[in-house]
Amino acid sequence: MITRTFEIPAYCHKNHPRDDIFATKKDGRWNKISTSEYLEKSQLVALGFISLGLKKYDKIATICSNNRPEWNFIDMGASMAGLIHVPVYPTLSQKEFNFIFNQAEIKHIFVSDEKIYSLIRPSIENTPNVINTYIVTGKINGVSNWEVVPEQGRQNRKKYHDELKIRQQETKSGDPATLLYTSGTTGNPKGVLLSHENLISNLLSVSSLHPLKKGDRTLSFLPLSHIYERSSNYQFQYSGVSIYYAESLHKLPENIREVRPHALTAVPRVLEKIQDNFTIQGETLRDLKFKIFQFSVNLTKTYPSNHRKSISFILKRLIADQFVFKNFRKQLGGNIKYIGCGGARLYPGIEKLLWTAGVPVFQGYGLTETSPLISLNTYPLRKKSKIGSIGPVIPGVRVKIAEDGEILCKGPNVMLGYYLDDKSTKNAISKKGWFHTGDLGHLSDDGFLYIIGRKKEIFKTSYGKYIAPQNIESHFRDSLLISQIMVVGEGEKYVGALILPNFELLNKWIRSFYKTRDFSREELIELPQIKNLLKIEINNLNKHLSSFEQIKKYRCISDEWSLSSGEFSHNLKLKRSFISKKYALQIQQIFKD
Repeated sequence: MITRTFEIPAYCHKNHPRDDIFATKKDGRWNKISTSEYLEKSQLVALGFISLGLKKYDKIATICSNNRPEWNFIDMGASMAGLIHVPVYPTLSQKEFNFIFNQAEIKHIFVSDEKIYSLIRPSIENTPNVINTYIVTGKINGVSNWEVVPEQGRQNRKKYHDELKIRQQETKSGDPATLLYTSGTTGNPKGVLLSHENLISNLLSVSSLHPLKKGDRTLSFLPLSHIYERSSNYQFQYSGVSIYYAESLHKLPENIREVRPHALTAVPRVLEKIQDNFTIQGETLRDLKFKIFQFSVNLTKTYPSNHRKSISFILKRLIADQFVFKNFRKQLGGNIKYIGCGGARLYPGIEKLLWTAGVPVFQGYGLTETSPLISLNTYPLRKKSKIGSIGPVIPGVRVKIAEDGEILCKGPNVMLGYYLDDKSTKNAISKKGWFHTGDLGHLSDDGFLYIIGRKKEIFKTSYGKYIAPQNIESHFRDSLLISQIMVVGEGEKYVGALILPNFELLNKWIRSFYKTRDFSREELIELPQIKNLLKIEINNLNKHLSSFEQIKKYRCISDEWSLSSGEFSHNLKLKRSFISKKYALQIQQIFKD
C-alpha cells in the first residue's frame, strides 16, 4: 500500500503498466505517455531539482492554462525530491500572485505558455525569492524551457542518485506535500497545507468506490490546480484508468467524441450547460418528435430520489431511451459509466435528467482543507446513492453536526493547517481535531449527508426569519428558464433575487412562437412576453416554498456571469459580496416600496 504521493508512478507501472496513462492532443493527434515514461520523467525532474540546489520543503509553483502530462512530471518530481508543490490558478489578480509568491517563498515557477508568463511577469519581478521561471510550450527570450530540469537530472543521475533515495526514505507520510491557496471572496487567499497522508488517505478511501476498471478512459478538463481534479487525477492513476487531457473547454464536445471516455469529473456549471444544450436541441423539434421529447423531459422529473423505479417508470423510460436518451448518451461518447460532480451544489433536476438518461452522476462534498472528499454518492444505488444528498461519509472519515447545524469533520484527510496562520488554524480545527467546515447540514437516519448552505451566507429578514439562499437558489435553478440566480434580502421584509435568464432558450422561444428576429439580452428582458413567461414560472416555483422563502420581487440581469468577470470564485461558487456590490442599484430597486 502506498503512503506518499511520489509512490504513485511506480505503483502504476508495476500494477497497471500501459502505454497511455496520459494522453494529450497536439497537431491533430493524441500523443500518449506510458507508465514507464511517467516514472522515468518524474525521477529525472526530481534529480533536476536536487541538482539545481533545491532543499527539502523548498517550494515550486505551477501555473497552467490547461491540463497536461508535464504537470504530473513536475508534481511527482517535486514530491520525490521532498519539495512542496504550489499549484496556482492562472485567473488570479496581480495582488494575489504577489501575495502567494512572497508568502510561500516560491523558488521556481513553471508556466504553461507565453500568455500565462505575461500575466505573472510583474509579480516575478516583485518577488526576490524566485530563482527561475520555465515555460512548457512555446519560446520566450530569456525564459528557460521546462525540459532543462529533467535534462539536468539526466546529466547528474549518478551524482545525485543516492541523495534522491535518501530524501524519499526520510519523507514521512505526515510531511507536507502541497500548499494550495483557497480563493477567498475578500482579503488575501489562505494557504492550505496538506500532507502526503492527507492526499493518500483520500485516494485510498475513494478509489474503490467508483465503477471504473483497468483500461477505462477519463477525459480531464477541470484545472489540476483545484484539489478536486487533482485528487481525481491521483485516483484514476491508482486504479489503472487512462487520463486524456482535453484541449480546452471550447473543444470539450469534440474531445468527448474522439476519446469516448468512461468517466468525467465535472462541476455543476458544466452539467448545467449539458442540460441547457439538451433542452435547446429539443426545442427545435416539431410535431411527434417534440411530443416524445416533452414526454421524456417530464419523465425525468418523476425519477425517484432513492432510485427505486416502478414498473410503469421503467416501461416509459424504455420508450424515452429509444427515441431521446440513446442519442443523448452518444453525444457524451456512448461509454459513460458515471460523472463525478463536486465543487458546488448540483441541482436535483440535473441529477434526475442524467440518471433517467442512463448517465449515473455521483455528487460528493468536501473542501480543500479536507483533501477534499468528506462524503460521496456511489454504487450500489439503493444503499449508497440518493438524489439531493451529498452521499454517505467516505471510509475512514467521521462527521458530526454541531449544535448550530455546522458540519464538522475528523479524519486523516484534515489539513495540517493554514500556512503561517496559526490563528485561522485554531479557529478552524478544535483541540480534539474536529474541522469546522463552515457549511450547515444534517445527517439522515440512513447515513446520508445533506447540505443546507454556507454558515456565513445564511441571513435573516426584518421579520426574524432565517434564510438559506443556496436552498432557494437550488430550487429555482431547476427551471430551464433560469441560468443563474442569487437570492438577496438580509434585513429586508421579504426575499428578492437577481436572475440571469436562459437567453438562448428565450430567444428560441420568441422565434418559434412569434416568428421574429433575435433580440439582444437587454431587449429580451424588457419584452412583455418574456416578463410574463418569467413571472408565471417564478410564481409556480414559489408554490413549493414556505411563504417566507418565496421570491417576492426580482430583477433580471443581462450580463454573463463568469469566472473572468468576477461573479464566480475559482471553484465556480457565487462571489456574493462581489455581485452585491456590482448590482447594488438593482438590489436597492428590488426592495424599493
